[in-house]
Amino acid sequence: MATWAEFSAAEPLLATAIRTLICQYGPGMGYLATIRPDGGPRVHPVMPVITDEGLYCFILPSPKRHDLDRDGRYALHSFPAEDTSDEAYLSGRAAPVMDPLVVASLALQMRAAQRVDWKLYALTIEVAMIVQRDSPLTSTKTLWRDRLPRLPKARRNGPCTAAADSVQ
Repeated sequence: MATWAEFSAAEPLLATAIRTLICQYGPGMGYLATIRPDGGPRVHPVMPVITDEGLYCFILPSPKRHDLDRDGRYALHSFPAEDTSDEAYLSGRAAPVMDPLVVASLALQMRAAQRVDWKLYALTIEVAMIVQRDSPLTSTKTLWRDRLPRLPKARRNGPCTAAADSVQ
């Protein structure tokens, strides 16, 4: 999986468009989906931090933090924009940041209270997508995948024919 720096180097226009949507209100804002212990989805609003080096998220003690510690898979979706129906989507794996210099630097930059029991996670990127609405009836989808294993071919005659191409 790619870091934000690797992804933005590989796809600078897509990375800029995604960063613009996630940070459209100033600080990053999005919905973070994690996986509950029973395998179901859990969705939470978060404030992701995007720097030139990485994509991060400060997480307080909560079910989402337990989900990430147990199973690091995540999906991040941008908040809806006021003036467009465009949307951004990222998925991959989250891992706690262990480098104290990175943690201290981002905590200072984002004014994260030191006495609060938050944990900083780095989010790697496996899939990045943006959907730009050209009109109410048409849209353009740009999709990037990082070194994903080959997906099984869809059955030609079954109800799940298109499922192998779906990212959602």
